[in-house]
Amino acid sequence: MELNLFVSTFALIFVAELPDKTAFAALLLATSHHPLAVFTGAAVAFVIQSFVAVAFGSLFSLLPPMLIHISAGILFLVFAIMMWCKNESGGEDVFSNQQAKKVRFSKSVTSTFMTIFIAEWGDLTQLATATLAAKYHAPITIFCSATLALWAVTAIAVIVGYKAKHLIPPNLLQRVAATAFALVGVGLLLKH
Repeated sequence: MELNLFVSTFALIFVAELPDKTAFAALLLATSHHPLAVFTGAAVAFVIQSFVAVAFGSLFSLLPPMLIHISAGILFLVFAIMMWCKNESGGEDVFSNQQAKKVRFSKSVTSTFMTIFIAEWGDLTQLATATLAAKYHAPITIFCSATLALWAVTAIAVIVGYKAKHLIPPNLLQRVAATAFALVGVGLLLKH
């Protein structure tokens, strides 16, 4: 691996991802889901997205942006509704406590994966990864560096979201998160 290319790719992707909707989504999801589940779902989505970006290089930019934004916007709105309507009461007599935790964990991984996977299509960081892969012809270096940068931002977002969960009353946090998801969804739909 070329160290300079690795470091410069990492820095570029890290800085570009910090204010991004997917980092924001990871932060919000960590306020209501297990932090490891959120990180796991996002990490898997980013591995696939980075692989696609590196594999297809500059061809990736041919995807229709309007379709991507509409799909991501709808997904964010669906999650906003689900979060707004979420009932925090326990009462899971059907499963043992351990089984219920496993089901919740896997649902959290799946919902995070879907949110990040769809929202990341056509994203600036994915396009940057594709462009760097096409330009430098160093797919392994670009893939590893971009993926690690995305994971680093996700880890920061998950930690901030998890800490917020313990500082802000759960009902208020749930409403704020649902509203934020709705705003991102509407913003994505209005973008095109």
